[in-house]
Amino acid sequence: MSVAAVQRAWLLPLRFLAGLGRATRRQVHFTLLLGALSLGLFREVVQPHAWRRTVRAEFHRLLRQALGGGLSTVLVTAALVGVALVNQTLYWLIQAGQENLIGSMLVNGLVRGIGPVLVGLILLGRSGMPMVAQLVGARAGGQIHAMEAMGLDPFLLLLLPRAFALAIASFTLTVLFIAVALLTGFIADTLLQPSTVTFGDFLGRMEKTLVLADVVVFPIKASGIGHLIALTAGITALEGHRRAGTADLLPQAFVRGILVIITFNVALTLVT
Repeated sequence: MSVAAVQRAWLLPLRFLAGLGRATRRQVHFTLLLGALSLGLFREVVQPHAWRRTVRAEFHRLLRQALGGGLSTVLVTAALVGVALVNQTLYWLIQAGQENLIGSMLVNGLVRGIGPVLVGLILLGRSGMPMVAQLVGARAGGQIHAMEAMGLDPFLLLLLPRAFALAIASFTLTVLFIAVALLTGFIADTLLQPSTVTFGDFLGRMEKTLVLADVVVFPIKASGIGHLIALTAGITALEGHRRAGTADLLPQAFVRGILVIITFNVALTLVT
């Protein structure tokens, strides 16, 4: 076999390995940048100079937008989850005579599981995607370059208010989601069948199931998801290819956001 034939035989696997290496470097770069920015913003948030008047105004605007834009969707989704999940859990456990499992089933399924994830997905669509479009427009319009020319940190000025506004909005909406889901589920169960479980007993069973790790981890999970959504949107918009437009970066930001939400939720769920 000639040298040229040997080179051609090795060309395909080498190209595959090269493509795999490029994809791995991109993903590791995103993960490391996400972690570095999170630590950097947590360090800067306690500094008085970071909260300039324009940053505070942007923070309040984004917080109102995230809460107002996602509230109706969260309430409707919570009501549907309450009827579908909470009501069915109560019905089948009562039918099977396993009322003692109501608390653990709902805590594992709603509080530790789908509650934070669904709220995160709603925020990703309602706030994260518009954030990508806004930041891409700012970059294309030269505003990012102007900030850098004036010695300002675009990541600090643009991501700080967005990250903490979405963190507060995510925590607030998650608490509302769980409360509405439990209430609507119990009401649906009461209307559809005569139940021996009172609402106070229902909440008491859940309270007994909660452990200290839930009390500590839940606020971190609920607020951290919103924080990471904002950083994911910012990194995708500001670190993307200069020629990439909104239509190119929105799908990438959406997929990244879903992966970040699920990974973060699973990692903290394993802790509890």
